Amino acid sequence: MPAVHHKLLLEDALQDSPQTRSLLSVFEEDAGMLTDYTNQLLQSMQRVYGAQSEMGLATEQLSRQLIDYEKKNFALGKGDEEVVLTLKSFAKTVGELNSLHSELAHQMADSMVFPLIQFREKDLTEISTLKEIFSIATDEHEAAMVKYSRLPKKKENEKVKSDLVKEVAYTRRKQHSASLQYYCALNALQYRKRVAMLEPMLGYTQAQIRFFKKGIELVSKKMDNFLSSVSNMTQNIQAQLDSEAEGMRAAQRELLSVEDTVYMPDMDTEPVNRTLIQKAGYLNIRNKTGLVTTAWDRLYFFTQGGNLMCQPRGAVAGGMVLDLDNSSVMAVECEDRRYCFQITSPSGKTSMILQAESKREYEEWICTVNNISRQIYLTDNPEAVAIRLNKSAIQAVTPITSFEKRPEGEANPDRAKPGGVHITGGSQKTEAAPEAEDLIAPGTPIQFDIMLPASEFLDQNRGGARRTNPFGETDDDCSTESDDSLLQQVFAVRFQGSMAVRCGNNQEVIYEAMRQVLAARAIHNIFRTTESHLMVTSSSLRLIDPQTQVTRISFQLGEVTQFAAHQENGRLMGFVVEDRDWSDEDEEGEPSFSTFVFESNTEGEKICYTISLAKDIAEAKKDPDALAQLLKNMPLTNDGKFLLLEPETGDTTNGAEEDLESEA
Repeated sequence: MPAVHHKLLLEDALQDSPQTRSLLSVFEEDAGMLTDYTNQLLQSMQRVYGAQSEMGLATEQLSRQLIDYEKKNFALGKGDEEVVLTLKSFAKTVGELNSLHSELAHQMADSMVFPLIQFREKDLTEISTLKEIFSIATDEHEAAMVKYSRLPKKKENEKVKSDLVKEVAYTRRKQHSASLQYYCALNALQYRKRVAMLEPMLGYTQAQIRFFKKGIELVSKKMDNFLSSVSNMTQNIQAQLDSEAEGMRAAQRELLSVEDTVYMPDMDTEPVNRTLIQKAGYLNIRNKTGLVTTAWDRLYFFTQGGNLMCQPRGAVAGGMVLDLDNSSVMAVECEDRRYCFQITSPSGKTSMILQAESKREYEEWICTVNNISRQIYLTDNPEAVAIRLNKSAIQAVTPITSFEKRPEGEANPDRAKPGGVHITGGSQKTEAAPEAEDLIAPGTPIQFDIMLPASEFLDQNRGGARRTNPFGETDDDCSTESDDSLLQQVFAVRFQGSMAVRCGNNQEVIYEAMRQVLAARAIHNIFRTTESHLMVTSSSLRLIDPQTQVTRISFQLGEVTQFAAHQENGRLMGFVVEDRDWSDEDEEGEPSFSTFVFESNTEGEKICYTISLAKDIAEAKKDPDALAQLLKNMPLTNDGKFLLLEPETGDTTNGAEEDLESEA
């Protein structure tokens, strides 16, 4: 007799994934069909037992009912071929014995009707009861998770949090226990239904042969062998059931012996895996229900290739929610909920806010989406690439020992020294490739907020009679750009970070600063960035708030000593700004340098080309003939400004704040 090929895995009961629920629905459908079939079969047997005067008709109906077992097409009917063949043989035998005497009523009641009634009242009723208990436990767990998800982050009450955690753990354990019992009963039902189908007919046929000898010489040898095989079949099935039941009981005890932390949210003991390229689990997603109202739904999300998929409970398969290629992910504050993050498509038109259950899940989801957005999954060995990128990111910030400000009064010994690396007019290459420590001092802090520049760290503890603004602005020179600037081009950028560097005449210092800034963001999970407008004119660089149109930072063009786009990631660019340190009361002031790193919506080379052209214009202003030649070679707009690049989403600006539309 073939073993049962389909069963519910007890190990999946705790996760309660949509795949498990989908398989569970198949078992429930099978149990419902079996209940209907059992009731029909029992009615037929009771009719055989009760309708002595209509024995022939009742037996004929029973024969037809036995044949219908094959036509039911049970979803889990694989392996029942011998049962189907056996039932067909029984149906034939019943047809041949339909003329037996009605005095078999007592024997049929004991050997045919009673076993099936016991199966229905004991096994099928148990399935129905366990299903109700499992449904109630699931509803209680969902209610507890809703309360826990609403736990505030800012005004956290430890007692309320502890009570909610205990409630979640209690309901989760209760659901786990109920699901294990329910799964075991459904698995056992696959064995019991075979016995329940065969045992009544075995008793019925034996009673017929035992009490009626008429014609026994014609069928005795054939029936003896047949009944013997059926008896062996039921014994084998019963032995398989006993073995499977013992295994399920042992697995149930083992799965229920885990620590309570398994049921408690946000109690993960395993470290965060930052190299994942696949992830699956339940997340809360925010949906708009009105103009200003929102609702949170708990759904099962998983990644497949470069797509984020979602599968509601009861669904056979998941559907695509968002294409993660080149998407961006960042942590967000949303409705005073913890562990929220936002995924945005490359175009910026589609975004969604999700909430994880724990901090570990929150960080792993962010890292997984970030890895997928880089299209690591398309490589030959994506796991190795993810591990290597994560390792290189850790090594990139190894020299940086602290991101904090230096203690009060402590000097910076790694500041650029006079006579070390000097700016030589127009030269952008050094004789030999400099080391990382020659470009950026180990332990240099990184500034992730545009509110304070990186060189502010160098100026905080210096004494002296005068302190300058590192962005090139002074009290006497802080006016806005003149309206007659020959070049005005606006780019949408996002500030990534800034840091003090040791030299300003080498593009390698920009690449090294990019590497350390991006690696530091990845290691410390700093994903939030603010979009600004970078205006390049023929006299300065200005960073403008797109909402208020207020200038956040202004750099004089002459103070920008170096600029470059990233060699591989074309959307990254950076520039070096020179400042003067007046703490030594030197007439010239000691030069110091800061590197600023940005990410743009367009190619960084376009921004670099614009800055280069701005410098050419500024230099040409000194010579009227050179300026005239430059004007002759460059196309101009209607108002006399340079037509530098064709805008993608807006027109070239005219100098007015309401026209600050860039090619981004």
